[in-house]
Amino acid sequence: MTEGVSTLVEGEAAARSGWGGKGAIAAAVAVILASVYAVEGGYVNDARDPGGATSYGVTERVARDYGYRGDMRRFPQHCDGPASICADAVYVRSYIAAPGYMPLVDIEPAIAGELIDTAVNMGPRRPNRWFRLTMNVLGGARLPDSAASLGPADIAAYRLLQAKLGVMPACTATLDALDARQAAEYRRLAAANAKLRAFLKGWLRNRIGNVDRRSCGKGDGRWVS
Repeated sequence: MTEGVSTLVEGEAAARSGWGGKGAIAAAVAVILASVYAVEGGYVNDARDPGGATSYGVTERVARDYGYRGDMRRFPQHCDGPASICADAVYVRSYIAAPGYMPLVDIEPAIAGELIDTAVNMGPRRPNRWFRLTMNVLGGARLPDSAASLGPADIAAYRLLQAKLGVMPACTATLDALDARQAAEYRRLAAANAKLRAFLKGWLRNRIGNVDRRSCGKGDGRWVS
């Protein structure tokens, strides 16, 4: 998978001014995606799930938006051979590059992994907002309460938090804060929609605390704004 992911990552980020070590970033992305796939599994179509038919975490609506017209049971995980539309491509473009997470993959893959996993499950708007609120609370930043894609100011705020707390404490504190907000949102959703209550235990078991705190501090940090 790493070779295919490397091509996707290079295509999304090589032209950006912050492009650093593409090989290391591609490898980190491959590890993050493997973790997401382990939770999402393959094809599912639960009538209680508003996402409908899903394969490797990609909903049918999203796959159709990307141009896939086949049966979701055969939606490819990797863009091997003639396949140009696959789960890897959707994730890299829509849940890593577009929300602005690529710099964090380089700086602190554990934080990027948390944001990416949440974005796949809930869309990127919530984790983007939670990240900014976390930087404001933990680091005294003054980021806007916004769901827009992360940008240089947000990345700079995380670097300042690292300088303030240290690399490892900044990572673990951020993960704890993001998990707390995510768990609260799951509980809110389940309370508001009876159909979603069946998913609450699985959400809390699989998506809260799923990023190992021991994986903190493994970023290269070569990305520059």
